[in-house]
Amino acid sequence: MRILLIEDEQEIASSLARRLGRSGFIADHVSTLGDALDMLKSYRYSFVLLDRRLPDGDGITLLPDMRRLQPKIRVLIITACDSTTDKVRGLDAGADDYLTKPFEFDELMARVRAGLRRSGGDLLPSIEIGAISFDPNLRDLSIAGKPVIMQRREAALLEVLLCNAGRMVRRQTLIDEIYGCDDEIQPSALTLLVFRLRRRLDELGAEVDIHSARGVGYMLTRSAT
Repeated sequence: MRILLIEDEQEIASSLARRLGRSGFIADHVSTLGDALDMLKSYRYSFVLLDRRLPDGDGITLLPDMRRLQPKIRVLIITACDSTTDKVRGLDAGADDYLTKPFEFDELMARVRAGLRRSGGDLLPSIEIGAISFDPNLRDLSIAGKPVIMQRREAALLEVLLCNAGRMVRRQTLIDEIYGCDDEIQPSALTLLVFRLRRRLDELGAEVDIHSARGVGYMLTRSAT
């Protein structure tokens, strides 16, 4: 799942991006409103972490364009502007939540999870296929009744395939969901990642197959045997 982090304090941004990555998210970081707008035009995001005091203006001025480009996106303002008036302005401008600095990362993640659960209204149903059970709201994965933690990119690939089980997912769609905008992607990267995921799922007894269509994409189905 892809998150856009709009923050001009490099130390804070690096720490957040690193910890979001460890939590299984793809975090793209920009430090200006102009760069953020370009990213919103180029990639689909589920969530935005938005600072207010940016070099080229107040972060909340981006909210109308953000809603126009990606209506279902969830926005959490993270800022040192901590007065009640500031919070009211941010929420009235279209943000979903408001968190003042300094904050604990655990609280930030709880707010991200809550925002994602609210996205689009009702909770998404769990996905059951083969021996896999996946909760897309909490992003909890279990195989054969046992909880499983995967490497970040393997988890991102599996999540996209599970959410589109039985349908072919194009290679470019997978690349956009799995890799950040600053990642250097080798031509064989996705092929190797699919190979590792297949092997891991076989080892865990997942009872699913990942089918490939050369040059097109991949599809996950229940194993035939």
